[in-house]
Amino acid sequence: MKVPDIRVPPPGPLARAILERDRQVVSPSYPRSAPFVMARGEGAVVEDVDGNVYLDACAGIAVAATGHSHPDVVAAITAQAQRFLHISTDYYHEPQVALGEAIAKVAPFEGGAKVFFSNSGTEAVEAAIKLARHHTGRFNIIAFLGSFHGRTLGSLSLTSSKTVQRRGFGPMAPGVFHAPFADPYRCPAGVSPEQCAETALAHIEQEILTHLVSPDEVAAIVVEPIQGEGGYIVPPPAFIQGLARIASQHGMLLIADEVQSGIGRTGKMFAIEHCGVQPDIVVAAKGIASGLPMGLTIAHEAVMDWPVGAHSNTFGGNPVACAAALVTLKLVRDALMQNAADVGRFLHDNLKQLAQRHPVVGDVRGTGLMIGIELVRDRQTKERATSERDALVMAAFRRGLLVLAAGPNVIRVSPPLVFTKEQAAIAVRILDESLADI
Repeated sequence: MKVPDIRVPPPGPLARAILERDRQVVSPSYPRSAPFVMARGEGAVVEDVDGNVYLDACAGIAVAATGHSHPDVVAAITAQAQRFLHISTDYYHEPQVALGEAIAKVAPFEGGAKVFFSNSGTEAVEAAIKLARHHTGRFNIIAFLGSFHGRTLGSLSLTSSKTVQRRGFGPMAPGVFHAPFADPYRCPAGVSPEQCAETALAHIEQEILTHLVSPDEVAAIVVEPIQGEGGYIVPPPAFIQGLARIASQHGMLLIADEVQSGIGRTGKMFAIEHCGVQPDIVVAAKGIASGLPMGLTIAHEAVMDWPVGAHSNTFGGNPVACAAALVTLKLVRDALMQNAADVGRFLHDNLKQLAQRHPVVGDVRGTGLMIGIELVRDRQTKERATSERDALVMAAFRRGLLVLAAGPNVIRVSPPLVFTKEQAAIAVRILDESLADI
């Protein structure tokens, strides 16, 4: 498939017909990004129902880690589906055990690891919350402004990315305290990027743990090592290191939400490894099974101490999803994690050069193939360019590039980990032309 190849101005007639059918029967709550109706995909290239071909730089929100329909993943899914599709967690099956063993080997902490299997990131976060409360005997949780941890009630109570995600669903679960996230691009007035970690940590210690909740009543600190939905914000390593220090000092657990940043996307298996910090619990999902639903709550064996029946999941560890995940993990470890690091550097450097030509680009940041482009109306005031960001998403779409929004004014570039430098160069060219449009 030629990339890009827009033969019919989207949405074409077949796409329009499906969009109309969708409006009749599908929940209107889904936040659609563009009128793209997928027909098939291969690697980092996708085709819509009208024959238009696009370069995919979002991977279904960082899910298609090995690209669309990787032949090894498809073969594993087919082989397992021919054996059996499901057996509940009342019994056992070898693919689940094998995946648990494989995950334990890459868990970002020393000592044994155990895994709770679910179907999504939000379920995995829910399990982490329950496990932290059970293990510590404490109730309260510290989370961060701008965070996204899911949409079920427990994880939604931690989430603070957008009010629309919480509006109409209150009251939230009690016992959650939100702290500022260390954003080097948007430090408080008078605070340098180098000091933003120190300022954010001080707020936790001097405000939350002094005035709002006793440290010995906090079960866990839950943090995204790189904020995803909040705007692909990369904090200084000192911030994550400071959170680990606070957690250790007060007997809290440190939970790393790696639903979007994990499974090789940043050039390491988990983004927290860039900080040299070992969490107590890691949450993963999205890219682990190359598109099949799976969530993982990975905990140190000493932490996962709840008894039989305390928590379970009918579909968790589905054998077909486990088969896909085993192959995905091997592909990521063998080559794709390094490719994410190499192509990510190339893409990041070229986007930095692009920013020099377009004043609306205030910041380019990221690690590996998890890159954010923040748009501003003025580089001095850093006024957020919200409508311009939305226009950029559509301008890129019309030229054959799929990108997604993040935060109020950020474009996220999170392609499949099979992305090549040639494809990265095409993405930069299209973004360059689209920025000129807006």
